[in-house]
Amino acid sequence: MNPRMTRPQLLRRGAGGLTVLTLPGLLAACGGGSGSDAGSDELKDVLNFANWPLYIDVDKPTSLEKFTEQTGITVNYFEEINDNAEYFAKVQGPLSQGRGIDRDIFVFTDNSRFPSLLIENGWVEKLNKDLIPNISNLIPAQQSPPFDPDREYSLPWQSGMTGIAWNPKLTGPVTSIEQLLTDPKLKGKVTMLTEMADSVGLVMKQNGDDPTSVSDDTFDAAIAVVQKAVDEGQIRRFTGNDYAQPLSQGNIAAAVAWSGDIVQLQIDNPDLEFAIPDAGGMIWTDNMLVPLGGSAATASTFMNFVYDPVNAAPIEAYVNYIPPVAGTKDELAKIDPELANNPLIIPDDATLEKVSGFDATALNNESYIEKWQQVLGA
Repeated sequence: MNPRMTRPQLLRRGAGGLTVLTLPGLLAACGGGSGSDAGSDELKDVLNFANWPLYIDVDKPTSLEKFTEQTGITVNYFEEINDNAEYFAKVQGPLSQGRGIDRDIFVFTDNSRFPSLLIENGWVEKLNKDLIPNISNLIPAQQSPPFDPDREYSLPWQSGMTGIAWNPKLTGPVTSIEQLLTDPKLKGKVTMLTEMADSVGLVMKQNGDDPTSVSDDTFDAAIAVVQKAVDEGQIRRFTGNDYAQPLSQGNIAAAVAWSGDIVQLQIDNPDLEFAIPDAGGMIWTDNMLVPLGGSAATASTFMNFVYDPVNAAPIEAYVNYIPPVAGTKDELAKIDPELANNPLIIPDDATLEKVSGFDATALNNESYIEKWQQVLGA
């Protein structure tokens, strides 16, 4: 699989280099801090946090600064995750040898195979829930994912929905996957995501099948639909975030897209539209985990901080994805009422009922992965 490549970084400032943010000062990417003693649950005075680019607020005082002021814990914040598979490949070696990676939190997406692999292999520490009383604010929909049903090892950072986006200057509404993949007016003007969970999941829903419980037959049926669209030239190409600018600029008419991207693109191009397909959409979540050797106590203290809706709201105001913290909408309304009422950021119950995750077991099925790679032409 080729997971999501970047965050709204590509939309706000282009594909720039990765940065390391520390409070205070700068720290080299392999610098010191906590995480040197495997299994340590000692509260440290430094938190090393690895995340995706532009995935936290930057307006002064930042959330990281407020956390430091409240707890005395300095945060070394690394914008070093550019791809789930790529980052997993970097950390797999030391973790498999029982060595820490000098990080206390890293973030992986649940529609990749990696959160389950990390937990199954014993490469992550258990959270210290005694230090996370605000875990009570975790929204019900996120409380029991298949890879971590009791949330012993993970807590969500942000979520997003996968649906269809279109440019009204080039097409009318595109509200179904069937329309996207068969309408002759859209031939050669659409893109799909390289993420198996996103693209195959949407097609399964269009077929009337359940992407949360994948069988060989339902997977093969979805693959056949996508392959036919490829063979007939309906799909121009498969993308990561790089569908964003062509869609906004009118080089493509419609795309399988992520909700947070479209919120960002609408800042400069308010005409862009996004919809959950008639048959339903997908939802994914980026999860905080504590790598082997990280300080579970320090990481849990930070998680408790961001699970206070007062602290979650400024983060949400910047990243524009779906918060996992109950009460965030009310706090966000105090900052930006328009954002608080945006259904792509704070979806209503009716919207959430139309989206689902992807079968975690299927994500690790080597046969499925190989078949999908063949469709992608990889």
